[in-house]
Amino acid sequence: MSDVIEKIREFIEPLLVDTDMFIVSIKIKPTNNVKVFLDADEGLSISKSASINRQLRKQIEETELLPVEDYSLEVSSPGVDEPLVNFRQYKKNVGRTVLVTLTDGTEHTGVLKELTEEQLVLEVKIPKKKETTLVEVPMANIKSTVVQIIF
Repeated sequence: MSDVIEKIREFIEPLLVDTDMFIVSIKIKPTNNVKVFLDADEGLSISKSASINRQLRKQIEETELLPVEDYSLEVSSPGVDEPLVNFRQYKKNVGRTVLVTLTDGTEHTGVLKELTEEQLVLEVKIPKKKETTLVEVPMANIKSTVVQIIF
């Protein structure tokens, strides 16, 4: 399956040149359900994902990469509850509230204030006080980061 995923990645990458879109992940279920998760610096619209879907479907069928009658293709953005997986996703979410889970199980919820390739900085509220503190988190220590939806 990894060779099929790599081939799909090769099909998609040229379609994203000169756009603000980027690949987050590609997954294939045993039932030939192909899920391509894209994101964009300015947000992924339905029309953008539909366009990529049409172009990708054409390439899959022309190359007979998957059985024509026996696969499904979904191109979408990752769900709001999906962890951030690459630097561009972190970058576009600076200023938003995130839940960061560290490899040791510790969790921090705060506003993503700064970001480098090596670490992120969160502004975290101190419980029972009206103060905040900055928490520096090395990227190497992060197990997952999920954007929190605040109402």
